[in-house]
Amino acid sequence: MESKLNLNTSLVDKARESASHIAADTQDFIDLHTTVTVERAVCRLLGIDGINELEVPLPNVVVDHLVAKGILNGGAAYYIGNAMAETGMTPQQVAEAIDAEKLDLSAVAAHSIEEIRAAIMPIASAATERIRGNVARRNQYLNEFGDKTDPYLYVIVATGNIYEDITQAKAAAKQGADIIAVIRTTGQSLLDYVPYGATTEGFGGTYATQENFRLMRAALDEVGEQEHRYIRLCNYCSGLCMPEIAAMGALERLDVMLNDALYGILFRDINMQRTLIDQYFSRVINSFAGVIINTGEDNYLTTADAVEEAHTVLASQFLNEQFALKAGLPEEQMGLGHAFEISPDVENGFLFELAQAQMAREIFPKAPLKYMPPTKFMTGDIFRGNVQDALFNMVTIMTGQKLHLLGMMTEAIHTPFMSDRAVSIENAQYIFRTMHDLGSELSFKDGGIIQSRADEVLTKATELLGEIEQMGLFTTLEKGVFADIKRPRDGGKGLSGVVLKDECYFNPFIELMKGGEA
Repeated sequence: MESKLNLNTSLVDKARESASHIAADTQDFIDLHTTVTVERAVCRLLGIDGINELEVPLPNVVVDHLVAKGILNGGAAYYIGNAMAETGMTPQQVAEAIDAEKLDLSAVAAHSIEEIRAAIMPIASAATERIRGNVARRNQYLNEFGDKTDPYLYVIVATGNIYEDITQAKAAAKQGADIIAVIRTTGQSLLDYVPYGATTEGFGGTYATQENFRLMRAALDEVGEQEHRYIRLCNYCSGLCMPEIAAMGALERLDVMLNDALYGILFRDINMQRTLIDQYFSRVINSFAGVIINTGEDNYLTTADAVEEAHTVLASQFLNEQFALKAGLPEEQMGLGHAFEISPDVENGFLFELAQAQMAREIFPKAPLKYMPPTKFMTGDIFRGNVQDALFNMVTIMTGQKLHLLGMMTEAIHTPFMSDRAVSIENAQYIFRTMHDLGSELSFKDGGIIQSRADEVLTKATELLGEIEQMGLFTTLEKGVFADIKRPRDGGKGLSGVVLKDECYFNPFIELMKGGEA
């Protein structure tokens, strides 16, 4: 890609090298540890599903049992496989026997690792083949209908009731939406279990459950076949159950997942050790399932100033890129995030927004960048809000953003009505059509405001990454470098679920998913 910004490529290379060193250093820690939710994700991929009479999910029953017996560090696959080798049970039967207190995994006679792997690997392989089938089905739809080269129009539904969400999602798809994101109910990221079944109540969103995923996927396939377009489904792969939600999404053919390396630490006070371990396995799964991840850099700008702290967004994009590569996620699935969040009162703010978006496009040329709309400075004035969204839409089409989360003129008033989404979609479609090739027609003044702004942000981001490289990521997060939020290394939620792996530990899905392309 020819640079309109005349970026200093040596700075880009230096920033990427620092980010790579930071990710590698952190990966050394990740590789030595596992967590309760990583092991619950393994259970889910092995086919363990359902709840007991107290409505506790059976993956939690199994992993809580491993914790209680002091053997979680051996891993769910090892101990379930050992029980299978001894009893001939399936993983589901093992889970049910544990729940009935008829099986103690710590008391089962030890089998050889060869016997254990012989029992578990066919089950694991069947799960990965199911996910391969989902990828093939998505590709079949895309081959039949074609795929969009312009930005994907991305809208949200958030009623709390999955059946009402389906009604609204189908309406949005018929109005022209390409991606439907089902907002997760407030607080679910802090639940250390995944609720079960279809849900009809939620606050600020709808519970992420496997059944809700299945229902929405079927509904979007139905409307997609009517419209002759493939409608992508998005949910939230974050919080204390990050890998489990990735597993459920892979099994039900979700296409896009919000999945950031740092978001849970900064904005949900989830322990940094727990989050960094969990994000790795979730990204291994998302990579294999062909899922585009959305990272959460836009959230930095809802707490910190978008002019002063723009370099932290770019630094985080570099870090998310490198953590994703460690998990085997290709650049074409990295929806690195940023946002149109500069105050309308800032002189030349539009030029700064344009510089930031163009810079992200040039530094990450293969990434389907996720661009978020103005929210922080939306006032409830719908006429001004529609203009702010129009300017945001202009930046997207001029700089080649890909996942375009539509702004709503009623932001700061209420959850969008279907009519609000229709207005938003029409706004974007009008601008994308009438300005379709404007970006390729324009160049930026050498040494002008746009080029100077990009150079300033890149320089600061490179310097920051160099400092993080010296300090280490954990210390950086303790100091509050990102979004002005400080988090203690041994604080936050979920630390008790982190354990050091035993010598016998293995995760069959990391082996299978990183060893082959779906």
